[in-house]
Amino acid sequence: MRGLALALSWLTVLPVRAVPDGAPPDPRTAAAAIRWAPLVGALLGAVAGGVLLALAAAGVPSLVAGLLTIGFLALATRGMHLDGLADTADGLGCYGPPQRALAVMRDGSAGPFAVITLVVALGTQAGALASLVERESPGVLLVAVGLATATGRAGFAWCCRRGVAAARPGGLGATVAGSQPWWVALAWWSALAGVGAAGAPGRPGQGPLAVVIAAAVVVGLSAHTRRRLGGVTGDVLGAAGELSTTTALVILAAI
Repeated sequence: MRGLALALSWLTVLPVRAVPDGAPPDPRTAAAAIRWAPLVGALLGAVAGGVLLALAAAGVPSLVAGLLTIGFLALATRGMHLDGLADTADGLGCYGPPQRALAVMRDGSAGPFAVITLVVALGTQAGALASLVERESPGVLLVAVGLATATGRAGFAWCCRRGVAAARPGGLGATVAGSQPWWVALAWWSALAGVGAAGAPGRPGQGPLAVVIAAAVVVGLSAHTRRRLGGVTGDVLGAAGELSTTTALVILAAI
């Protein structure tokens, strides 16, 4: 349960105290937090789906409701994943050796690659949510949003699988790099594919397809960042989560 508490503390704004103030988590608890991350993602998605339904019921235009729901998710996660996506886009978009890319990522300012990536990702997520709320029943909508956000967090385990080193000392990446058996991510993706098959009436293949394609995006990103940066960082985890979530939403919203 300490791992779940740490996952809630890391991945949400909930005031959960997992470790003493100022103390770093022990490696075992940190590894458990990564394994619990998809469950936390499902919780975030369920709440976000409720927000989307409430906005739509209040008469808010679907695209505006989608944008506001994405804003809610950013607030609920302290914007950490979006920050990671932006920093990773700038780092991978620069020229030079890994040290140069890591320095750009550590700088924290948003360059052109970050801005473009955020605009496209957030706009795509909002548009997908708008499409879902216009045509799906409330139950299917909640499953779809929860499935997408859980799938995004399932990719953390793949990025942190054994054999993947930390790209730099210190930070979240160094805490969880190499902490996961390779099968953890596959187990989560398989379970989520089953949920997708059961939760999308009339389109049983669409949910599993969304999980598979989102997983492929994470596998490709992990391979590229491992080659380009030398390993994983906390920013890479954020990028994996956002890109995977975006991909899953697009597939789930496709007619």
